[in-house]
Amino acid sequence: MEITSKMSNLSILNETHDINLKSWLGSANSKESDFPIQNLPFAIFKEKNKNNSFSGGVAIGDQIIDLAALNKKGVFSGIVKESLEACSTHELNAFMSLGKPYWSALRLALSKALRVGADLEEVVKDCLVSQSEAEYSLPCKIGDYTDFYTSIYHATSVGKLFRPDNPLLPNYKWIPIGYHGRSSSIAVSGQEFKRPKGQLKAPDSAAPVFAPCKRLDYEMEVAIYIGKGNTLGDSVDINDAEDHVFGMSLFNDWSARDLQAWEYQPLGPFLAKNFASTVSPWIVTTEALAPYKMQWTRDESDPQPMEYLESVNNRELGAFDIQLAVELETSAMREVKAQASRLSVSSFKHSYWTVAQMVAHHTVNGCNLMPGDMLGSGTQSGPTYEESGSLLELSNGGKQIITLNNGEERTFLEDGDNVIMKGWCEKEGYNRIGFGLVSSKVLPAD
Repeated sequence: MEITSKMSNLSILNETHDINLKSWLGSANSKESDFPIQNLPFAIFKEKNKNNSFSGGVAIGDQIIDLAALNKKGVFSGIVKESLEACSTHELNAFMSLGKPYWSALRLALSKALRVGADLEEVVKDCLVSQSEAEYSLPCKIGDYTDFYTSIYHATSVGKLFRPDNPLLPNYKWIPIGYHGRSSSIAVSGQEFKRPKGQLKAPDSAAPVFAPCKRLDYEMEVAIYIGKGNTLGDSVDINDAEDHVFGMSLFNDWSARDLQAWEYQPLGPFLAKNFASTVSPWIVTTEALAPYKMQWTRDESDPQPMEYLESVNNRELGAFDIQLAVELETSAMREVKAQASRLSVSSFKHSYWTVAQMVAHHTVNGCNLMPGDMLGSGTQSGPTYEESGSLLELSNGGKQIITLNNGEERTFLEDGDNVIMKGWCEKEGYNRIGFGLVSSKVLPAD
């Protein structure tokens, strides 16, 4: 097999990644900030308690640049102005559809306007809104949502619970496994939802019962947002795949494990997965993530990717080293304002399949991806127990009790539990950037 390289199509480093860049906004220069000048992620927001509309914003330190307000200042021209106009509506789809040159041009213009000594400092200052005064909407209209299953460690752990002698199905190492999910129940961080109900069947019961879910779980995932789409009937070459990816955010794909166990054969997830899913408000662009890309490898003893899933680019810089953490805040913790209990930390770099491979495989049959479509990475678990991305793994299918910081115990989630997920990237020679957080709470069933 001949593996070709098209390095020009990879996200490349540029002046916006320079660790020496500082902003005139002091909060952006804090080492603890998720949103230094090297990040500049996008969201849809509005000010709380004001009669205004949702529109695009970019995070910098503890503030948000109101892109609609900045557009009205009339200080930009060309594709930067076109980009600002596209960001001045209640969803980012139009901006995402413009493609990589536009995304990069706007990000560079904002970077320059935010630097110490920038001529546009006073103009941008007039367009700032405190993050503490913001409320968020979904960053884009998610027309379609596909959930993948890219962590071999998660797939193996879950497989062992049901098939101890053969945890991985034969296709796993050959094909990026995925299913089409439900986009209408995806909501932004802060989502609260009622415990789902459905059919449950105990192994020793002759028939199922209708009842609230007893084994409610979270899944720590990465959301991958499509920017520029492809035409129906055309496929996206793996070397071009990342040019179609606008950016990534944190994603909690809730799962009702007992509903899932009864319903998933023969067609896969249904009611166990469509009652709620939660994304963080901020999309970190693929350009901002460029410094944290790294080599992707496949064990020599495993089947190597088919030609349409293989490239030098993907081998050299196909993986993203994004740290992913999960915390649990119980009702008792909230009452005394105690710190949430850390459950696990892993990294997206452990993914068996890359973002480029997901996009290439999704479109190889001619499927047309659209701006705003979202791909879920699947639960991101690492090679050790401490890197488990779900309670199903941490509790060994409910057999092992998890003790929280305050002494409370869990196997699965209880009513009132608030799951908090955080993500960040760190690398020597580059500033730390973060994803903010995604938080959502379980309410009692009706």
